[in-house]
Amino acid sequence: MRELLEMTGMVIRSTPVGEYDKRLVLLTRERGKITAFARGAKRPGNSLMGPSRPFAFGQFRLIEGRDSYSLQSADISQYFEELASDIEGACYGQYFLEFADYYSRENLDGSAMLLLVYQSLRALLNQHIPNRLVQCIFELKAMVINGEYTEHPPRTVGDSANYAWEYVIGASIEKLYTFLLTDEVFEEFKRCVEINKGRYVDREFHSLGILKTLVGK
Repeated sequence: MRELLEMTGMVIRSTPVGEYDKRLVLLTRERGKITAFARGAKRPGNSLMGPSRPFAFGQFRLIEGRDSYSLQSADISQYFEELASDIEGACYGQYFLEFADYYSRENLDGSAMLLLVYQSLRALLNQHIPNRLVQCIFELKAMVINGEYTEHPPRTVGDSANYAWEYVIGASIEKLYTFLLTDEVFEEFKRCVEINKGRYVDREFHSLGILKTLVGK
């Protein structure tokens, strides 16, 4: 009998396969990004229906196959259901999942990216932090995790924007979402993040296009 593996992770992509199954992409702490099949997850009442939803975070029990895993069961501690009732928040969250999917790799430690996604989704639920600031912080820190950033802002900015840039680079993930910016400073900071993305990210994100249409920015 094959060994049952337990991993901490989040569903970052879920697509239907056939009539009853789902193909999942999980971002896991232990093995980075993995593919898993949830057999029967589309059947009403199936125990894998909930754990197969995007944003589901918790402990996943899987059996390893040659090219993928088979999901056996899961204990989900957070579904981020509040995002489902907030169209804008859900779009931001979906963009974060797509961005994490782009950067994550199989069989590499995924703990930092997983924690970043988790904390960023929590920040979207915080009424005191603008979603657009959460987005910029998430993007910059994701690029930092992947080693694709400059130590200082890529263009000349004021002291406050410079401090925000250096803070995001150096702060622990748990303490990222602890500051606010004035509109003027935010625009400087945002522009620097966009320049960095232009240098290192060579992909158009479908969810970002939807998000820009939704929020008009």
